[in-house]
Amino acid sequence: MRKSIATVSVSGTLVDKLEAIAAAGFDGVEIFEHDLITCPLPPEEVRRRAADLGLTIDLYQPFRDFEAMPELDLRRADRKFRLMERLGADLLLVCSNVSPLAAGDDDLAAEHLRLLAGRAAEHGIRIAYEALAWGRHVNDYLHSWRIVRAADHPNLGVCLDSFHILSRGSDPIGIEAIPGDKIFFLQLADAPLLAMDVLQWSRHHRCFPGQGGFDLPGFLSHVRAAGYRGPLSLEVFNDHFRQTDARRTALDAMRSLIALEGTAHEAAAPSGFAFAELTGGLRDLASALGFTRTGVHGTKPVELWEQGEARLLLHATGHEAALTAIGLESPEPTDAVKRAESLLAPVLPRVRARDEAKLDAIAAPDGTQIFFCRTAQPGGWLQDFDPARAGSQDVTHIDHIALAQPVHHFDEAELFYRQVLGLSPQESLEFADPYGLLRSKAMTGGGTRMVLNVAHAAGQPPSQHVALACADLLRLARRLRAEHPGLLLPIPANYYDDLEARHEVDPELRELGVLYDRDEHGEFLHLYTVTVGRVFFELVQRFGGYQGYGAANAPVRLAVQHSRMSP
Repeated sequence: MRKSIATVSVSGTLVDKLEAIAAAGFDGVEIFEHDLITCPLPPEEVRRRAADLGLTIDLYQPFRDFEAMPELDLRRADRKFRLMERLGADLLLVCSNVSPLAAGDDDLAAEHLRLLAGRAAEHGIRIAYEALAWGRHVNDYLHSWRIVRAADHPNLGVCLDSFHILSRGSDPIGIEAIPGDKIFFLQLADAPLLAMDVLQWSRHHRCFPGQGGFDLPGFLSHVRAAGYRGPLSLEVFNDHFRQTDARRTALDAMRSLIALEGTAHEAAAPSGFAFAELTGGLRDLASALGFTRTGVHGTKPVELWEQGEARLLLHATGHEAALTAIGLESPEPTDAVKRAESLLAPVLPRVRARDEAKLDAIAAPDGTQIFFCRTAQPGGWLQDFDPARAGSQDVTHIDHIALAQPVHHFDEAELFYRQVLGLSPQESLEFADPYGLLRSKAMTGGGTRMVLNVAHAAGQPPSQHVALACADLLRLARRLRAEHPGLLLPIPANYYDDLEARHEVDPELRELGVLYDRDEHGEFLHLYTVTVGRVFFELVQRFGGYQGYGAANAPVRLAVQHSRMSP
């Protein structure tokens, strides 16, 4: 299906928006009235610019407060029609009336819309009538359809907007009762499930499909069943999108539509971590944690450090410790790369020697490199290191990896990991930070756990961390406390006073600085190393079927980390 997007969905001037939308591969655009009003170019020039970019102008919007008013204002409509002729747009969005002067009279509304459609037909224009979720008298899509059906004019149909329908909890099954040729336009938007005024929800918190909590695949299936064959168009009002780079936002928007339409290449979710790649001075920390250097890359300044099934690739270069790349175990790396490409993820060029393993990588939104690996296969990536046998086995594998995201790109990152990697988002959480709030969301699937955190805005660099699963965390904690004083993050005694009031726990947790959590499935022990550069390690042990990440303890960690970084 053709793909379109409203200019209100991205930032910048109208010309900036058109260029970004075209660069992302959209077929058409909805021109939002405000964008045209504030544009210095005449409508004819906007029309030409769009055409030169390969964009059709699919809709002009919005036309407000028209039907069922005490006086019929066809003069305003005529002026809009003449403007649309200059613009080259042949479809006008008419929103259901919100004026306190509007009458709750469906017959009058139908009569006015019939007259409007008749006048529009003289200009070769059609009218798409949309029920706003906060409309004064018409706020349900089936109500708007009844009025359109009563008006009975070939140039009058409905516009269906997923936000206005799903935010009210309306059942979209009724869409299938609307003839496909009377659905003149489809607007799509997702949104987080929030308990707030629907107008404010709509104006500030819409997002692209796959970034919120609406069942948009189910919604689209009803629209398709009705016989709609027009474009899939995004209309997203979002405060962050208005502040971010237009090209980046438009590309993310296109990715969301490709995923929603179901045309992306199929690939299985990754089954775990092959490695974590880090720069900076982390050898001493890795050695203290029990890792052994087991290999050196043949052509690159990279060392392989192993313990159990946990592997770290440590760079000899790099001034600051940082997590730069992640290797994911993939059943079919080629399919994973094809899926990433079909969802517009950039495949990164990689220089390799003739005998080195083929290892494809893509770039995540924050710049982290994601490699797709099949470690166990003959001739896999480990051959480049000729590894020896590792020593200590306190650590068994990488449990999860946490990445800090710029605040304006958090939703983009969630969509990327959800659609490109096939991970499922868990509940979004917020934690008290000494200087604000930390927003966090876990992404899981196929045995892979990742956590996305919003970067701090307190003048300190955002941290990343690798969580290592342990066979016996208390034993490892004893060794680290004895052999490497100062390596582990100190936990306040007040934490343990509160913990012991809530749970019967081993008193040794206090002595070792180990934190504790539990859920309905099991228990969780964990502790943290001090931060080096931007990186720290977490050591964890899960008991039973514990599903979480020790979220209740995050405020304690954040407070201690801030206090240690303060002058």
